[in-house]
Amino acid sequence: MRRLFIEDKLSEIINITGEDAVHLLYAMRAKPGQKIIVADKDGQVAQTVISECADKKVTLKLIKILDEKQNESFVEIILMQCLPKGDKMDYIVQKAVELGINKIVPVSSHNCVVKYDAGKKEKRRQKWQKIAQEAAKQCGRTFIPEVEEIISIDQCINSFKDVDNVIICYENELQQSFKNYLQAATGNKYAVLIGPEGGFTTAEVEKCINGGAVCASLGRRILRTETASLAAISLIQYEKGDLGI
Repeated sequence: MRRLFIEDKLSEIINITGEDAVHLLYAMRAKPGQKIIVADKDGQVAQTVISECADKKVTLKLIKILDEKQNESFVEIILMQCLPKGDKMDYIVQKAVELGINKIVPVSSHNCVVKYDAGKKEKRRQKWQKIAQEAAKQCGRTFIPEVEEIISIDQCINSFKDVDNVIICYENELQQSFKNYLQAATGNKYAVLIGPEGGFTTAEVEKCINGGAVCASLGRRILRTETASLAAISLIQYEKGDLGI
């Protein structure tokens, strides 16, 4: 069943306009009588039915409130992803949202190949936010995870203080495994920092540790950045969240 997110609270009558209405009318061929799931800004979800279709407006009538709070994970996860090459970030955003991520923070570090000016940064962020929205619809999320603006590695480190547990996935870490760290960690808020294709510099790793992060290894094999991010999220969700329940 088609899912929509609205910026207002649920009500008996809901008017859908803008891009969502155009998509329903011309891509989905929406007609009166068809049912649609709607999630509001507070994460409340309801089943609705289309009562009227007009030019660039679809009117929905509420049928019943649904209990979908359990669709969200027990644990809050922030992905701090250093910018990868090409369109890899599109894939990372989509799959991270499916896995239950709460927020995605794109990070520019020393070894990032891509460099965006201010205008392109915002265009990229908007693109990734739209991908997050579509992924949230597809997998039945009750809210759309936020994709924040691109920040520097130093700005990223300054935000560590707001999170219970910050993990930097580092291929040269020989003592601390990701699994052992998670089994000993407490709290329900995690941030995981993933490097770009060229990895982190030694100075960046030292700054992260001094800022409160813990280095952890994802295993003996060196993973691509898009693999590492999804592996890390999956491990956190399995150990602390709802993956596999």
